[in-house]
Amino acid sequence: MTEPDAPAVGTGTPPDEVEWRRLPVQMLLVGPATALLRLAPALVVLVLFGAGSGNSTQVWIAGAAVVVTVAAGVVRWRTTRYRITDERVELHSGLLIRQRRSVPRDRIRTVDLTAPLLHRIVGLSVVKVGSGQSRSDAGLDLDAVTTDEAERLRRELLARPATAAGPATAAAGTDPGGTGTAPVGVDGRDADGNGSAGGPADQEEPAGEELDRIDWSSLRYAPLTVSSLAAIGALAGAGWNLLNETGLDPRTLPGADTVAGELATAPVWATVLVAVGALLLVMVVGSIVLFVERWWDYRLSREPDGTLRVRRGLLTKRSLSVSEQRLRGVTVSEPLLVRALGGGAQAGALAVGLAGDDADSGSGALGPPVRRAHAHAVAATATRATGPVTDGPLRAHPPRARTRRLVRAVGPALVPAAALGVFAWFDAAVWPVVISATLVLLALPLALDRYRALGHRLDEHYLVARHGSLLRTTTALRRDGVIGWRMRQSLFQRRAGVLTLEATTAAGGGSVQVLDLDPADAVALMAAVTPDPVAPFRVPPRVSDADGSRTDCG
Repeated sequence: MTEPDAPAVGTGTPPDEVEWRRLPVQMLLVGPATALLRLAPALVVLVLFGAGSGNSTQVWIAGAAVVVTVAAGVVRWRTTRYRITDERVELHSGLLIRQRRSVPRDRIRTVDLTAPLLHRIVGLSVVKVGSGQSRSDAGLDLDAVTTDEAERLRRELLARPATAAGPATAAAGTDPGGTGTAPVGVDGRDADGNGSAGGPADQEEPAGEELDRIDWSSLRYAPLTVSSLAAIGALAGAGWNLLNETGLDPRTLPGADTVAGELATAPVWATVLVAVGALLLVMVVGSIVLFVERWWDYRLSREPDGTLRVRRGLLTKRSLSVSEQRLRGVTVSEPLLVRALGGGAQAGALAVGLAGDDADSGSGALGPPVRRAHAHAVAATATRATGPVTDGPLRAHPPRARTRRLVRAVGPALVPAAALGVFAWFDAAVWPVVISATLVLLALPLALDRYRALGHRLDEHYLVARHGSLLRTTTALRRDGVIGWRMRQSLFQRRAGVLTLEATTAAGGGSVQVLDLDPADAVALMAAVTPDPVAPFRVPPRVSDADGSRTDCG
């Protein structure tokens, strides 16, 4: 059975006349196989215990689970259908519990193509349609369609339907951030303030402009990222649980008794050193393997349809496309170890439809961790800027912000130091004093580094803000991407005479923070970016009737 030709989209076809389509017949193989792989550890345990104990009940349970899984895959294939009209993407599925998903095409923000290994073998891809909302039911997944169909859908769904733009689509506009031109509506924007990216999606698309590709010197950053280390820990925990479930004891492995005997007779420091070395070796090797799988064949390109496209992955191929008209800025993240030991950073996109600060996991990342200068260059290239965007000098924040960071870093460190000091007083031990002094000494440079990271800048196109030490983040938000302001001031900030200014936006996590800012600077910043909305809230200067001197100013 072959998939029928896709109906033309954007040709004014009435929705009721658009044909419903089934998933490819290959899903009869991929669906059950994927489910069985997830159940594999439990099925292996059932079969091994059942065969070892002579009890066939557990073996029958495993066989029944396989039959049910295959039957569920067949039912899912028979009951799933989808169609794409000029206005909506619709997905119907389910037998006992029927689901009806529908996403308006003018609300589509991202199209993510994912091809796990089993899907790639049979030529399928998963199309994830995102509407830029945090609700789990805001988008929909087409799991799965043929690879050619997925690529065609990517181009179609990121383009505005021809009927939605109206007769004014012949006009063209250029945004202030330098993201180029694209067909626009009457006012150049859709309901969310987004430009439209058009073009016939059913025509053969020329190759895009390659902006960046993998540089394997970035492997040195793999063991320094927290996400890789966390993933290694999760995999190690899952492996240990599997050994416990199957009843396997690592101490029964060949040579285990010899190694255990050597460690038992060795000095304590040697045993600890060997254990730490083995742990570091596993973590380094594992993080490198995960890095290679995640960023294999990485390419960042600017496609002719007006999208930034990130392609990567070894076993699972991933492709994320973000319309440049929905790009509101860029970020550069510098985790402490990556910054201090490798001088590296990672560029990410701040776009409508990419929620949260998830760059390291790959959802909004424009590339892997690279040299800091290269990361800033990638960020500037993504915005079509001719000069630095996230790099360059920033305006320092008042000294009161430094005092706050010293108090917030040294204060918590003094609490365990005091407790250890009391313990040393009664026990007459030296090591608690050494640990307490070390905690305080480490807190001081951390606080000073956090203050040095603070800064902001306002240029012709962007509001740039930087903060953080353990994770230093520099965010460049387009001025026309600011949709509102929020000022927050805690009790301690009021005593210090500073506040936190948040520029709200429809992209990313919803706001860009400028921490511990002088109130006068905050007002001036808001007035410079959005003068009209802020003007009614500013108090005009008053002039004395007697001598003409100014008495106060808002």
